[in-house]
Amino acid sequence: MTQSSRGTAYTEAEREARGLEGLLPTAVETLERQVERVLGHLASKPDDVERYIYLQELSTRNETLFYATVMSDPVRFVPIVYDPTIADACLTYGHIYRQPQGMYLHRHMKDRFAEVLRNWPVRDVRFICVSSGGRILGLGDIGANGAPIPIGKLQLYTACAAVPPAGLLPVHLDIGTANAALRADALYTGLREEPPDSDEVDAVVDAFMAAANEVFPGVCVHFEDWKGDDAIRLLARYRDRYLVYNDDIQGTASVALAGLLTALQIKGEALADQRILFAGAGSAGIGIAGMIVTAMREAGASEDEARSRITLFDVNGLIETSRTDLNPSQAPYARDAEPTRDLAEAVRRIRPTVLVGVSTVGGLFTEAVVKAMAEACDRPVIFPLSNPTDKAECTPEQAYGWTDGRALVACGVQFPDVVRDGRTFHPGQANNFYIFPALALAVYATRPERIDDAMFIEAARATADQVSHAERGEGMLYPRQDNILETERTTATRVAESIFARGLATVERPRDIRAFIEAMSYRPTYAGTRD
Repeated sequence: MTQSSRGTAYTEAEREARGLEGLLPTAVETLERQVERVLGHLASKPDDVERYIYLQELSTRNETLFYATVMSDPVRFVPIVYDPTIADACLTYGHIYRQPQGMYLHRHMKDRFAEVLRNWPVRDVRFICVSSGGRILGLGDIGANGAPIPIGKLQLYTACAAVPPAGLLPVHLDIGTANAALRADALYTGLREEPPDSDEVDAVVDAFMAAANEVFPGVCVHFEDWKGDDAIRLLARYRDRYLVYNDDIQGTASVALAGLLTALQIKGEALADQRILFAGAGSAGIGIAGMIVTAMREAGASEDEARSRITLFDVNGLIETSRTDLNPSQAPYARDAEPTRDLAEAVRRIRPTVLVGVSTVGGLFTEAVVKAMAEACDRPVIFPLSNPTDKAECTPEQAYGWTDGRALVACGVQFPDVVRDGRTFHPGQANNFYIFPALALAVYATRPERIDDAMFIEAARATADQVSHAERGEGMLYPRQDNILETERTTATRVAESIFARGLATVERPRDIRAFIEAMSYRPTYAGTRD
């Protein structure tokens, strides 16, 4: 629970009324002046991890000032409060921990979750972002060190889409960690236990979901960074029973689809005509594949036709019918093909038009792989989506260089522009922050009974539609980030229109949906805030 202290912005009358006279410096400052001081503090920090620590402390001390700062320059601050800086913060969380943010539940509280959740001082909680820390970014199982992830995700709800922060609750649900090094770390902040089997995980999460909906009726639960098998299973378990979504599966799929739709607008080609190869067949890869199949079906393809356009490749090679290690989510994509563990060979055989990397294996897209893509089609779409930066399957500079500048490129983190032969290339950032904050704003406004993939597909289309013709001419696949709030409001409006049109909202449809959404958007100001 963040505090709303205004610090030096209290007026003289407010200081007298609150007994603050003599406890603050004499000057009465505006919010803008306070932001100026914060920017000075940040400029003096030696690196982005220290800036991250400073901003998180600011968020617990003065929430309004925190958001005024972050929303003043999202291009600069989103990478600090979230990816890629948050990856370094997670790796050292037990050592840089300062004070609690959100709630920390563990599996031994299972029978008391409702009682414990009532300790949160806000009753009107509209969103909970919950993580087990089982698969953080490309870092694997880091248990309680993943606690910053739900905090950062919900901060982006507000920073990117102006979802009011008072109704947001980050939760780390501690089920233990398989990371022995962390369990042995004296400063580790979580359970020093191995995670339980899937049946017990399901029982713990069942209890959590029931308690969350009892204590906060109508709450939307956002699952984030769970182990792949758990993520897929839990989404299927709850999606028809509760208001719930998984950003790693649905958000990642939506933002990848958005970039792909823009790339196809540049190429003048149809989605159903693409051959798509995934390097990585975990929850992210399966999620993207499934959403592309749904989008192809909406365009008129059959389920079998759509699946036939998609090939998966994982650590054990091509997903094909002789494999005996496939899980139920992978099996429908198994191809009748000869086995291979050579990605370049798979590219040469399949001749994909689109290559998506969700492997967390840095450098997996070698020169041989990328050049094989360039031979397969005139303008290959190459998406090395793994993050943080050192997990990217290749860099944009490599993708452009090995294809003679013909590739259309988006990565999971923002890489700098690439200059080649006097031409500037603008690699896209296929970051979920284009999608999940906008979806949350639409859900906040419409209060649907359930969340489905159609909402994410509409968010993808809305995002792609906001890339201008001129920007597409520069190879850009996503809207510019310097006006992210307006971009996300537009996307939220489109998603809300779809929700109303399909009769899924539980509130009355307003005459002007855009105005309706703007009226409930958060603005960082001291006017009307409670102390």
